[in-house]
Amino acid sequence: MADAGRHPNIKLYTMSEVVDVKGYVGNFTVTIQKKARYVDENECTSCGDCAKVCPVVRPDEFNVGLSSRKAIYRPFPQAVPAAFLINSAECLGYNPAVCSKCVEACQKKCINFHMSDQQITEQVGTIVVATGLDAYNPTEMDEYGYTRFENMLTSLEFERLVNSGGPSKGDLMRPTDKRTPRSIGFIQCVGSRSMKKGGKYCSNVCCMNTVKSTLVLKEHYPDIDIKVFYIDMRAFGKGFEDLYMRSRRLGVNYVRGLPGSVQENPDKSLHIVVENGATGKIENYDLDMMVLAVGVKPSEDSRKLQEMLGLQLTPDGFYLEAHPKLLPVDAATRGIFFAGCAEGPKDIKDSVTQASAAAGRAVRLMHKGEISSEPITSVINAEQCKACGRCVEVCPYNAITVDTKKKTPAVVTTAACAGCGTCAAECPFGAISMNHYTDGQIIGQIDAMLGANPQDKVLVFACNWCSYAGADFAGVSRVQYPPNVRLIRTMCSGRVDEKFVWRGFEKGAKVILVSGCHIGDCHYINANHWTEKRVEKMHKKMEKLGLRTERLQLAWVSAAEGIRFADVMHQMEKLRQGVTTGEVEETIKALRK
Repeated sequence: MADAGRHPNIKLYTMSEVVDVKGYVGNFTVTIQKKARYVDENECTSCGDCAKVCPVVRPDEFNVGLSSRKAIYRPFPQAVPAAFLINSAECLGYNPAVCSKCVEACQKKCINFHMSDQQITEQVGTIVVATGLDAYNPTEMDEYGYTRFENMLTSLEFERLVNSGGPSKGDLMRPTDKRTPRSIGFIQCVGSRSMKKGGKYCSNVCCMNTVKSTLVLKEHYPDIDIKVFYIDMRAFGKGFEDLYMRSRRLGVNYVRGLPGSVQENPDKSLHIVVENGATGKIENYDLDMMVLAVGVKPSEDSRKLQEMLGLQLTPDGFYLEAHPKLLPVDAATRGIFFAGCAEGPKDIKDSVTQASAAAGRAVRLMHKGEISSEPITSVINAEQCKACGRCVEVCPYNAITVDTKKKTPAVVTTAACAGCGTCAAECPFGAISMNHYTDGQIIGQIDAMLGANPQDKVLVFACNWCSYAGADFAGVSRVQYPPNVRLIRTMCSGRVDEKFVWRGFEKGAKVILVSGCHIGDCHYINANHWTEKRVEKMHKKMEKLGLRTERLQLAWVSAAEGIRFADVMHQMEKLRQGVTTGEVEETIKALRK
């Protein structure tokens, strides 16, 4: 952190927030709100004289409320810049008529209550999202009595308590009587791997953090009795299993089972009841102190930044990468990369590895001085464009601009276009075409596939990234599905125009399937939402024409769901067999009118 602060090519904006991002890869405009510090960071020597005279005392966030700070303070000892700041919401001197003791104590005269927030604009080529994480708050898990029992701490509070720079200078002590506990227990998976409270996912770091804590305790207090209550210990990293076995050899007792209830004894120790999964017996323990190994959750600001940058989130709330194996640090929006726990729970080693990868991807993109893009992009026919703005509305990358008032034709920013084709499918005037996936090419495939015996075939429009890959996975896995399935690959299900479906029915197809990524997992952010709306609209038109809506199906299949793809194909075959030749003939007549 200190090296970054001293580097001539790195600008650090502390106490700042990104409030807006515009543009595209190679040409992002980032608006930053820099909050007033009320201390000149270039003049402050961090002597601390101001804090000594400040009368306002508040809980210290860095020590998780286990110690106090003043209204003028340094966030933590290694903070960059090494200067104090004032919390204006707490400071009595924000109105100098009330208090100005810090101003009088500062010999460098670097405190200025007239500072105001600044808005800064930066032009950048790439963006790395590293929003970190938040610790789970176990208050809602009332069975453990967190906040009700003083000697029940979270793993984060315990970490600060035993840290040499913490409130007790590294001496372990019970919050109630300040004596060293003779016994201590750790409860694992608090807020993780839970179907009701917290996250359903594994938080990755909790098990080994507990193992490390037990080793630290045994090193300083060899006679302390330590018990760890767990579902299963996940020591998956290099050398982690050795640390776990070393902890057991030092006498740490690992009990397979999570406590069902916790009660406080008169001496403030904690009585717990747990079912030991190894012995099948109910066991009771009295412990001087308990530690909840809390899980991690996405940063609270993740959703706000997601909307600003046009990113995707997983159901767990973390950012979704473009591809879990091939593009693990890339966002679906080109030029944006992920690092650390923004993308998922990670330990320090994995965070550093991903940060290095993100930096490498960003440098690789920028060092040429120019950007090469995929040829699969949209093209506007200016003569046919009516400047209605529909394409701007549906584009997930804001790659299209149009002036609806002046009625000037839409313009596509090629570098920002990802080639999903949703704009081409939604354009009511047919003014947009897709390179390499033109209307003529796709209609030609439909005609060729249904040229002979169309009623014996199942026509499927499959998106390149998920359902088409799911079909491929079914094939390599040797999962059987009907051989009469005919796939037409599109980059996204959002590319499937209404006229493609009507063309398929007009050519004699009994059933048609539109398939793509699951909602929320679309490679093109939210393009499949428009697919869903388009299919619903076609179903209404089919009802007006007297056609059975079951003949047009919509299914979401991921690249890993080969078995699901085969199941959907079997269902489509059953539907095909249920459609009569008379229905097909009536459909062709209705569509040709």
